[in-house]
Amino acid sequence: EEYSIRIEMFGDTIENIFKVDPISKHKIQEMKEILIFPATSLVYSDDVIKSAVGNIQRDLMQRVAFLKNIGKDIEAYRLEQKTNYDIEMLQEVGYCKSMENYSIYFDGRKTGEAPYTLLDYFPDDYLMFIDESHITIPQVGGMYNGDRARKDNLIEYGFRLPSARDNRPLNFNEFVKKQGNTVYISATPSEYELQDSNKNVVELLTRPTGLVDPEIEIRKTEGQIDDVITEIDQQDW
Repeated sequence: EEYSIRIEMFGDTIENIFKVDPISKHKIQEMKEILIFPATSLVYSDDVIKSAVGNIQRDLMQRVAFLKNIGKDIEAYRLEQKTNYDIEMLQEVGYCKSMENYSIYFDGRKTGEAPYTLLDYFPDDYLMFIDESHITIPQVGGMYNGDRARKDNLIEYGFRLPSARDNRPLNFNEFVKKQGNTVYISATPSEYELQDSNKNVVELLTRPTGLVDPEIEIRKTEGQIDDVITEIDQQDW
């Protein structure tokens, strides 16, 4: 069902809330309350935005001057236009597209400091399970390196400020520091998991379904056709 919401106000006081038809504007239902979610999950106070904008403008001036000094006038112009537009959006509506690339200006981190992640919400004694660890562990480092390579290109050609590098996943060393007690789950663990667990390996003899692995019988290749025929004849069809 599609409908619009009409909020009637007297000064700063809400007097009525109505559900209305978006075409005819006729009232459908009077409502006592309504949930209105923010347009973005990134919501900051005016003071935080003002401080962030000041720092963005400072870094923009420095970066534009640097690009012009090395003869990249097009990149300097592109960066100036794009960043100034983002600044205007921040000042007018409190957010802008790809706002996460300015995260370092809002969360108080210094350049190069680890970003905040879900791991920061866990207690110190939490237990981490890493499934298919022989694949997952290399991906941790790969995510950081891939993100860094992409950001370097955007920065080089004037699409982003250098501070965009700090909108990133954890690098491998940062991940290890937040890792805590860990159980690596893998049928083919790599040397890293074996060393990190001090060779404390527990063999899983049953599959997650509860089925025991079938018994394997190795037979000679000589006479294998006759052997197959014999096995078939023994079957109760």
